[in-house]
Amino acid sequence: MNVATKLLGFVGLLAVAFAGALGVGHVVGPLETTTASHADMSGGGEGMAMGAEASFPKGLQVSQDGYTFRLAATSAPAGSGVPLSFTIEGPDGSPVSAYDLEHDKELHLIAVRRDFSGFQHVHPVRDADGTWTTDLDLTPGAWRLFADFKATGADALTLGTDLSVAGSYQPAPPATTDVRTATVDGYTVTLSGDLTAGRDAKLTLRVSRDGKPVTDLEPYLAAYGHLVALRDGDLAYLHVHPEGTPGDGKTASGPDVTFFADVPSGGRYHLYLDFKHQGVVRTAAFTVTAAGTGTSAKTPAGDGHVNH
Repeated sequence: MNVATKLLGFVGLLAVAFAGALGVGHVVGPLETTTASHADMSGGGEGMAMGAEASFPKGLQVSQDGYTFRLAATSAPAGSGVPLSFTIEGPDGSPVSAYDLEHDKELHLIAVRRDFSGFQHVHPVRDADGTWTTDLDLTPGAWRLFADFKATGADALTLGTDLSVAGSYQPAPPATTDVRTATVDGYTVTLSGDLTAGRDAKLTLRVSRDGKPVTDLEPYLAAYGHLVALRDGDLAYLHVHPEGTPGDGKTASGPDVTFFADVPSGGRYHLYLDFKHQGVVRTAAFTVTAAGTGTSAKTPAGDGHVNH
């Protein structure tokens, strides 16, 4: 082998090594550039983490910020008035026994079967040791329970957990179209307005009875209506309250109740309105498809719109 041949071979090896190095660079990425890009988008790693937490939908976690929603039993029999007990464990592992009032109650419990049937909004009773008890009407199947509360000295949370109910399961037909009119106990409730991911949506629900507008709705938990929205698929949770407060001199007691909701993504949502008239609380159910695909940001504080 002459000198020229050796030189050509050496140059060829260098070219292969150089090409390999470029390939590795493309796979792992330029670290300094990637770090700079994160800083540009979020104002630093800490800000990025806070932003992700702020937009994370509620009700998908059984534990958050050191608090855990723990059922006494994760299965139950089917029937009416089935007893349920649970605790909210704090960061020290003990049941929480000090809560702030949120909408006239220390804790709101939402129960719904995973096919979106059987919706119930109840208010359990708390013992001195921190154990909550209530009764639920349960049909066979998989249920999702949400505990909406604010422990004293902590942020408000909505935690979710599953409950299995024994028996022969008959699933409700899946929603295939939007449902914007609901009838319950002779009342008709119509919903107007559209949901769009990442934007405050104005929703108006009009209550009528026998074709006449209901203008004397009664306050229920310090409001003329309560609206819960659950995302199809994973049951991400929104608890939305209406614009205005009973007795503020400018909020009418019907027939319209207006809400502002900010949903976290596009897709189908199941909405449940609780309203009170003539001493009875009733629930009207709706299905609405939200436009858009992105993730919403948390509604800024102080704008008058309360999302839970």
